[in-house]
Amino acid sequence: MTDKQQPIWTRSFVSISLTHFMVFVAFYTLLTTLPMYVIEELGGSEAEGGLLVTIMLISAIIVRPFSGKLLEAAGKKRILLVSVLLFAVTTCLYMWVDQFSGLLVLRFFHGLSFGVVTTATGAIAADVIPPARRGEGLGYFAMSMNIAVVVGPFIGLTMLQYTSFLNLFLALSLIMAAGTVIAYLVQVPKELNKIKPAGKQKWSIHDLFEVKALPIAIISCLVAFAYSSIISFISVYASSLGLSAVSSYFFVVFAMVMILTRPYLGRAFDVKGPSFVILPCLLIFAVGLTALSITHSGWMLLVSAALIGLGYGSLLPSFQTMAVQTAANHRSGHATATFFTLYDTGIALGSYVLGVLVAYMDFPNIYLLCAVVPIAVIGFFLFYQAKSRQQNQEPALREVE
Repeated sequence: MTDKQQPIWTRSFVSISLTHFMVFVAFYTLLTTLPMYVIEELGGSEAEGGLLVTIMLISAIIVRPFSGKLLEAAGKKRILLVSVLLFAVTTCLYMWVDQFSGLLVLRFFHGLSFGVVTTATGAIAADVIPPARRGEGLGYFAMSMNIAVVVGPFIGLTMLQYTSFLNLFLALSLIMAAGTVIAYLVQVPKELNKIKPAGKQKWSIHDLFEVKALPIAIISCLVAFAYSSIISFISVYASSLGLSAVSSYFFVVFAMVMILTRPYLGRAFDVKGPSFVILPCLLIFAVGLTALSITHSGWMLLVSAALIGLGYGSLLPSFQTMAVQTAANHRSGHATATFFTLYDTGIALGSYVLGVLVAYMDFPNIYLLCAVVPIAVIGFFLFYQAKSRQQNQEPALREVE
């Protein structure tokens, strides 16, 4: 059976996707509700609520470069099980923390386990997908995170209308308990799950990063910078336009468009190559951000959501696939860690920098500025593709000589 005939939806792929989904449901639920918890239950400020979001991202960024080495040294399945268990235990602890300082410490440690578990799930997903169908498969895998963007906040905000924060934390703990059990069903290919013997060797940049994946990871960082304007400010922007009621449907439309287009675009990536998918999607992403900058009605907001879902929704899995493809099979963990380190950095930097710029520019100009980023990325991507082709041709020319 050829790679193109081998199935994507195996037990291991479904299990790792469900685990990934549950981790991100917990992540996005807490991202939405913890600032409210700080203000309403702990008597804190909006700034303190925002700090809880930032501290988790920082700790995840800190640990990601070490995650690839950890996966290689201890085995991907073992690190998956340990990290998802730690993430679940940390989720349970929210029920007993009632001081802001304790919550800040808890968020830092939650970010550490989050950084490792999401690196492990991404690396294992790439391993269990047939190589010739990796673009399509990672597209489906990425959908689990994008659907969680909708499901997480929906669970959090809906539950808080009827029950307490304590019951919400309990529900998330049960979700993560299920995620931990499902993680045990994942089977990593034996040749890719070997534990590397410990030896006396000096650490180098190769232990922290997959250098070959850095160019495409930097490109993804720029795209993430632009996307951070959506995560951080879409609800505030919609409120300023008097469209709060419609804004709750923004990510629903985003997710629906992505789900409908992923099967075709994933297959097109594998069959026709990265440029066929990435270049139009960068352009559509830019158009979506531009449309958002001139939005003045509910239907325009939702059209923008559809365009951004179509454009950005395919960029993340496409770039991740390219990052993994640059590395040897046994270094898929390093490539995944490198990719998400730069991706998370783009989100964190964008949230901070754009938050500062909001004081000097209005939201329409912020989104117009962000629309320029994917246009610039088109140039960087074409340059990267040209350099990659040149490097691949040089060994072949030497062999001919």
